[in-house]
Amino acid sequence: MDGEPPRPRLRLSVDMRRSIDAETRYCHNGHLRRRAALRALVYRIHARSGQLLTAHCGSEDLDALLNNHVLHLGGEIGFFQELGEGYVRDLFGVVWDRRIDRDIGVVAGQVLPAPSLAGYTLPDPNDARFCAAIPARLAQFGDRYRVFQIGFSLYERAWTLRGMEALLMDMYDHPHFVHDLINTIADWNIALVRRALAYDIDAVYFGDDWGQQIGLQMGPAHWRTFIYPALARMYRVVKEAGKAVFIHSCGDVDELFDDLIAIGLDCFNPFQPEVMDVPGLLARYRGRLAFHGGLSTQRTLPYGTPDAVRAATRALLALGRQGGYIFAPAHAVEGDVPVANMLAFLEELHRQPGYVA
Repeated sequence: MDGEPPRPRLRLSVDMRRSIDAETRYCHNGHLRRRAALRALVYRIHARSGQLLTAHCGSEDLDALLNNHVLHLGGEIGFFQELGEGYVRDLFGVVWDRRIDRDIGVVAGQVLPAPSLAGYTLPDPNDARFCAAIPARLAQFGDRYRVFQIGFSLYERAWTLRGMEALLMDMYDHPHFVHDLINTIADWNIALVRRALAYDIDAVYFGDDWGQQIGLQMGPAHWRTFIYPALARMYRVVKEAGKAVFIHSCGDVDELFDDLIAIGLDCFNPFQPEVMDVPGLLARYRGRLAFHGGLSTQRTLPYGTPDAVRAATRALLALGRQGGYIFAPAHAVEGDVPVANMLAFLEELHRQPGYVA
């Protein structure tokens, strides 16, 4: 409207592909320096936050507004069939109650009521939907860093099928079943990764939450017994193809970083400041592991002032100037984050030396 101040542009920068490639080279060759201008990245914006931003900026094209540096490919957490009354069923047969949690939902029921895979068949990893959109998206966003995503990639897929409490008890009572279940899911993931590697992608991202606010859900011993060997198999397929391995794992999981680096991890997300020593870990692992995230989505973004968001953003950018870090909110930006706080960190990113609009 006439008389209104111009809305700020939300483009972040260009050519993230080269930037992350440079970061990966830095991680594998400590003598190589990352480019001077720290590149920025908004990883995920949840639907409600996206609506707030598009309404504020007067455009329905969130991709164009954000100019996100990462191109998300694949089905991520899969595909869902509407069942009515707030329930959906995923590709693996799990029913989710979305009446309250409308993002992913809460598992309803138990696909595997007994510690056995007898009578159960995983979906077809060759389902055309996983890769159908890749050619068009590569053609449209060819300058982005191309990441094929598999959500609920191992432990989470196992517990959604069996039930979390049952799976954790199975680690004690039925360990052979847990190995069978985890390895069957890993085989499925590997088949899907091999399909994705037929395209010109840069990295494969595995999402699998192992942590809580303090420590691991299953404990380090069980993680190393049941999860780690399957991860090594999955990561090996990606590394042998010359691609980078990204993971997302919420919670206090930094005790696993050395093990994960040993099997090929390149970049870790979400890097939550509530449960991790962000400055200490950046210094400790620089040159061996890149971090992606860091801006608090539990405290600062939803509850802080715009000035607090700007200060936290500047501090993270300063920490990352020596490399090993990709700025982003620690997790997807939720609908409880005020628009002013979203704009605050975006504007700080625009002010970086070397920023290209």
